[in-house]
Amino acid sequence: MNDGYDAGYGDGGPYELVGYDEYGRPVYRQTDGRQTQQQYDPYGQQGGQTQQGYGYDPYATGGHQQPAYDPYGNGGGYGYDPYATGGHQQPAHDPYGQGAHPDGTGQQPRVTEQTAYIPEQHGHAPERTAHIPRQAGPADDARDDDGSAPEYRTEQFAFVEEPDDGSEDVIDWLKFTENRTERREEARRRARSRIIALTVVFALVVAGGVGYLWYAGKLPGLSASDADTGTTTAAGAQKRDVLVVHLHDTENGGTSTALLVDNATTEQGTTVLLPNSLALTAEDGTTTTLAKSVEDDGSEGTRTALDTVLGTDIEGTWRLDTPFLLTLVDLVGNIEVDTDADVPDPNAKKKGEAPLVRKGKGQTLSGKMAVAYATYRGPGEAQDAQLERFGQVLHGVLRKMTSDPDAATVTVQTLGQIIEPPLTDADLGAFLARLSDLAKGGDHRTRLLPVEEDGTLTAEASDSVVKDVLGGTAKTPDRDAAVTVSVRNATGDKDDTEKARVVLLNGGFTFLEGGTAGSAEATSEVVYADPAEKENAAEVAKTLGLPADAVTKGKISGNARVAVVLGQDYDPGS
Repeated sequence: MNDGYDAGYGDGGPYELVGYDEYGRPVYRQTDGRQTQQQYDPYGQQGGQTQQGYGYDPYATGGHQQPAYDPYGNGGGYGYDPYATGGHQQPAHDPYGQGAHPDGTGQQPRVTEQTAYIPEQHGHAPERTAHIPRQAGPADDARDDDGSAPEYRTEQFAFVEEPDDGSEDVIDWLKFTENRTERREEARRRARSRIIALTVVFALVVAGGVGYLWYAGKLPGLSASDADTGTTTAAGAQKRDVLVVHLHDTENGGTSTALLVDNATTEQGTTVLLPNSLALTAEDGTTTTLAKSVEDDGSEGTRTALDTVLGTDIEGTWRLDTPFLLTLVDLVGNIEVDTDADVPDPNAKKKGEAPLVRKGKGQTLSGKMAVAYATYRGPGEAQDAQLERFGQVLHGVLRKMTSDPDAATVTVQTLGQIIEPPLTDADLGAFLARLSDLAKGGDHRTRLLPVEEDGTLTAEASDSVVKDVLGGTAKTPDRDAAVTVSVRNATGDKDDTEKARVVLLNGGFTFLEGGTAGSAEATSEVVYADPAEKENAAEVAKTLGLPADAVTKGKISGNARVAVVLGQDYDPGS
C-alpha cells in the first residue's frame, strides 16, 4: 500500500523534515540519493575508520564513496560530526552545515537546496513543490511572493452588497404591514377593554337597582301590597310620618284639608285629599263633618277626630291661610300645574276680562294665581273638584321646594306664620324637604279619599287609601249616639245648608252634608227607609219647621238614617 506521506517510497528518493507550515502540517524536502549508509554516527567521532552501514548526509557535501548520514549537510562519510571539527576522510554528520570548506574556513559549502516533494497515493506531481493536501481558501490567492503566510486584510472579509432597486419598497411594505397589524391588535385590545368595562358597569347598575328595589320593597312579590306572600312588611307596620294641612280661604271663607304622608319604609310620598263631608265624631260624642270640625273644634279637636275615624297617628297640624300660600309660591319661584279650568280674576272690575289662570298643560302660576286656582270651585261643581285643584298646587310647591332641611326651615320661617304646637319650624322644614326629594324623583302622588253622600267611608276607601296609604283602619262614627241626618240643599241658596245644620245639631241630631242639587225644587222632603225610623223622620221635619206631610218612606243611599231634601218652601227662620 502506497502512503503519500511516507518519505521512504516513490521515485524521488529519501526525504527529510524541514519544519511545519502555518497550519501545523510537516514540510519535507528531497535529499541526495547517495545517502544510503551502513553505519550511523551522529557525532562523527570514529576518526578515520571506514564505517559499515548506512549514513545520512542531507546536503551531500562529502566526497567519500560511502556517504555518511549528515542531516545538516556538514560533512561526508558515514560518521556524524555535528560541528565538523575533524578532517577525516569519512564525512561526519554536521547538523548545522559547518563542515570543511574549500577556502580553509572549515565550513562546508551549501549545496543547492531542492524543495521537497511529498508523494501522494497516485504518484507525485511533476513540479518539485511541497504539497500538503488541504481545502483551498481565500488565503491561497493572497500568499506572499516569498511563500510566507499571508497577512489577512479587512477588505477580504467585506460582504458584497448587491444593489436592489426594490429594497426600499420592500422595507416600506414590511413597515406598513407591521403597523397595520399593530393597529388591529391595539383595536382588539381596546374593544375587549371596553366590553369588560361595560359589563362591569352594567353588573353594578343591575346590582344597585335590585338592591334599591329590595330596600324600598318594590320588587315584584315583595311589595307592601302583596299581602299573600307573607314575606313583606305589613302596611300597618311600615314607618310613616303624617301631617294634616288646612287651607283657610280668608276672603271667600271655607277650608280645604289634606294629609301629607311620608312613608320611610317604601320611600313613597302621598297627599291624601279629605272631602269636607267626611263624617267625624265631635268632642261631645255627636257626629259632625270635617268642615264643621275645623271651624268649631279647631286644629287639636279635628286632628283627634281624624285619628279616630282613619286609625292614623297624625303628628301635627299645619294651618296654611291663603296669604301664606301666596307667599310660599313666590318664595319657591312659581310653580307649574296642568290646569283644568279657566279661573277668573277675583279683582276684575267687569265681566269678560281675561282669566287670571288659563286652562292648559304646564301653566306657570305665581302666588296670586296659585291661590285663585287652589280655591276655585266652578258653578255646579262638587267640592271634590276644588279639592283636587288644591292638591295640584301642593304637589307643585313640593317639586319646587328645596330638598335641604336647613334651607327648607328658612323658607318656613320666612313665611312669618305661627306654627301650632307640637309642630315646630324645624320639624315642618325637614318634613317638607323629604317630601320635596320624593316629589322630584317621581315618588309622590295625590289620592282623593272617597266617601259616601252621608260622609261615611266606602269599602274602596278602606282598602286603597286608609289601609295601604295611611296604614290605618276605617271606623264609622257611632250611629247609636244620635240619629244621622243627611241634608241636600235644593233651595237655590247655599247658605241654607249651614242654617239647617245648626238647627239639627241643636236638636240632638247628627248632621251629614249631602251636597247641593243642580236645580232648585219647590217642596222639601224627609225620607226614611226603615219603618223604625218613621218617628225619627217626623221629629226631624218638626225641628226644621217642615209640614208633617213632607215625611215619606223611600230609599236612602249611604249610612244616614234619615235623608232631607230642602226645597224652596224651607224657611230657616221658622
